[in-house]
Amino acid sequence: MNVVQQSRRSINRWDVIVVGARAAGAATAMLLARGGLRVLCVDRSRYGGDTLSTHALMRGGVLQLQRWGLLDDVVAAGTPPVHRTVFHYGAETVGVSIRPSAGVDALYAPRRTVIDALLVDAAQRAGATVEFGTAVTGLHRSSDGRVAGVLLGRRREDAARGVARVEYAPLVIGADGRKSLVARLAGADNGSAGRSASSFLYGYWADLPTDGYEWFYGEGLTAGAVPTNAGLTCAFIGGPPTRIHQLVDERSPLDAFLALAEPAGIGPRIHHAARAEPVRYVRALPPGYLRAAHGPGWALVGDAGHWIDPMSTHGMTSAFRDAELLAQAVLSAPGGSPAQLSTLAGYQATRDRLSGPMMQVTEEIAAYRWDLTRIRTLLRTLSSAMTDEVEALGELDQVA
Repeated sequence: MNVVQQSRRSINRWDVIVVGARAAGAATAMLLARGGLRVLCVDRSRYGGDTLSTHALMRGGVLQLQRWGLLDDVVAAGTPPVHRTVFHYGAETVGVSIRPSAGVDALYAPRRTVIDALLVDAAQRAGATVEFGTAVTGLHRSSDGRVAGVLLGRRREDAARGVARVEYAPLVIGADGRKSLVARLAGADNGSAGRSASSFLYGYWADLPTDGYEWFYGEGLTAGAVPTNAGLTCAFIGGPPTRIHQLVDERSPLDAFLALAEPAGIGPRIHHAARAEPVRYVRALPPGYLRAAHGPGWALVGDAGHWIDPMSTHGMTSAFRDAELLAQAVLSAPGGSPAQLSTLAGYQATRDRLSGPMMQVTEEIAAYRWDLTRIRTLLRTLSSAMTDEVEALGELDQVA
């Protein structure tokens, strides 16, 4: 599609177009709009919809919400504070208190129906235009091949006139998830990629007490219990895809979950809790990857550019971190200039430096070939990488 096909419509030009309005996309749109840019953010789904998530924010994610002035809204939405993390290694239990540090005195695990909506609202208050129910069908390119906008599915008012939409911007940001259309059409290579991935069963229970975040490690299985909004606890079980798939082939996701709950270590509590929502089965997810994060006229953020196995419980925290890194890169150089390509390269380098160690550790965890001694070492390494991340975000405070 080209400009001619827009018929007589006025040309819409933006400083940035963000594709995807969930955690990464909405946060990026908010930060860019706060920086004074004219931002369009589009998403094919609906406002406030749910999505797969372990919910748990690590310290870096909570730090970002606090810096952005949104943590009070998360608390006001009824998200319980988490002051303790408990690790269950078979029959042994190790508890770790969340001590105040870097301005964070508790962790939180908001449901995606809560946090995504809060971020969208904040983006709109900052001046971003957010459209739901709008699908991107392609990328518009300038005569030199540079990405210069997006092709959008027809809106109801346009369909009657047979007119499709092109929206123009010198930078298009893909925040459209693991199967990112922006990444594919822009030609982003997969970069570093792992080989191992988990399958998951998860659901929500009432009357399932937890001592903060609780993680369980058994023979060839992992599990978690995460307190979230409305008095519910998200409980999940992860394992090798073949093991989970065999059970789900033979019985319902709920029965499969209950069959694995005992060997995973979470069984006694589940059997005494009240299930609030259906148990969902997530087939084998892709191995971790660090795709190229930018090119002429485009950039990637969130799962579109970087993915690690959900057992890391680091997805939202990484999304918030990268939204901040990308927004600072974009705001520090004008759109479409050679200087912006340089700042975007810096964004990718920092993202890769902070994400690489986590991806390596998570890759080994997702292979499920560890024993209870080895998993402790892996988790200590993961914790160290998260500390490095918080320190990096603290340095951004000084830059800001």
